[in-house]
Amino acid sequence: MSYTYNKEVYSITSPLQSISVNKRNVVVTDKIGSKLFTFNNIGESKRFLTWLYQS
Repeated sequence: MSYTYNKEVYSITSPLQSISVNKRNVVVTDKIGSKLFTFNNIGESKRFLTWLYQS
């Protein structure tokens, strides 16, 4: 799966092992490793989480 944010494409490989959220920061651990996503506001991080849970 891939997600585009601020003209950058982030790749996430299934299966997800964990998701950690702290306001504007989201850490996703997939089978490749951990990735930190930092968003400009809480609304953007919520949209990302919605996309992540639906994928």
